[in-house]
Amino acid sequence: MIIDLPNTKTHDVIRRLREIRDERGQLTSGRVLTLIVVATGEDDLDSIIAATHQASREHPARVLVLVTHRTSAEARLDAEIRLGGDAGASEIIVMHLYGELSAHRDSVVTPLLLPDTPVVAWWPTHGPRNPSTDRIGSLATRRITDSLFDDDPDALYRRRMTYARGDSDMAWSRITLWRGLLASLLDQPPHEDILAAEVSGPLDDPSVDIAAGWLADRLDVPVTRKVSGSPAVPLDGNGNECLGLESIVLRRTDTDVRVAVASAHTVEFTVGDITRKVTLGRRELYECLAEELRHLDVDYAFGHALRGLARVSRPHRGRSGTDRNRYDSRDQWFVDRDDSQFDVQESLR
Repeated sequence: MIIDLPNTKTHDVIRRLREIRDERGQLTSGRVLTLIVVATGEDDLDSIIAATHQASREHPARVLVLVTHRTSAEARLDAEIRLGGDAGASEIIVMHLYGELSAHRDSVVTPLLLPDTPVVAWWPTHGPRNPSTDRIGSLATRRITDSLFDDDPDALYRRRMTYARGDSDMAWSRITLWRGLLASLLDQPPHEDILAAEVSGPLDDPSVDIAAGWLADRLDVPVTRKVSGSPAVPLDGNGNECLGLESIVLRRTDTDVRVAVASAHTVEFTVGDITRKVTLGRRELYECLAEELRHLDVDYAFGHALRGLARVSRPHRGRSGTDRNRYDSRDQWFVDRDDSQFDVQESLR
């Protein structure tokens, strides 16, 4: 069921929700959290809403989708309430904010937050430079960005400098299965020391960067991030989307470990003389969102991976010139800062 409320107010949205509850007996007591989605009029709203719909099967929530339209001079709020089959196990409230109202999103959304439940903020595309100090981010205990679709190609590297407890990124969720596979390969003999690592993937895929940072921090060895030349979302011969982490090599004393993408749903790994194929493909958006909502505590592993980015070698960026000058001071600040926010405990992920 979809209920349109054009040119309305937040008070009217609340009143309509109360009426629906009284008429249909729909309760909010089963909602486990409030998810605030911050989007723009240029985003693919159908895909975003579909992802929240799918994720609600695991995490029933009140979903507040804020869509800003700054091109309009008139301040106006158009709302849409989705329930039942159009919202999955959640209730989805889509609010289009026009004109000056776009600058006051926190005031619009605050009256609709469920009491005594966690608040999660998700920016599917254009994330703020510092999520924890953003007006919407300050309302949330968990803040999810997506560097893959950010206008800033260095968004993930910049967020190293503003990381706060509760921050996360979809680039991290996309490699969860890949990290599990790699960890399982290191359990197999021979158990040799790892001397170095090489990670290869598209230039514009931040999942490759965060994977390299994770390896640099966990293994304490030199890690090189290489560029494969593929588009941000690689495709196989049939046009299917592949995993962005196209290959990785762990250099060991005698026997290297190699993992490479074979197709959209298969990766091939080699340990010494043994070569095998396993099923592993690119995760859907709703799968990444569901995983992020599954862990509302601090993701210390992600914080450590961000810290490891400062130790990753990126030959494609060069070792001299403006790029190095641009990052050296930041990297030094990151190394010298108080690491207590990372070292309190290890994430169980």
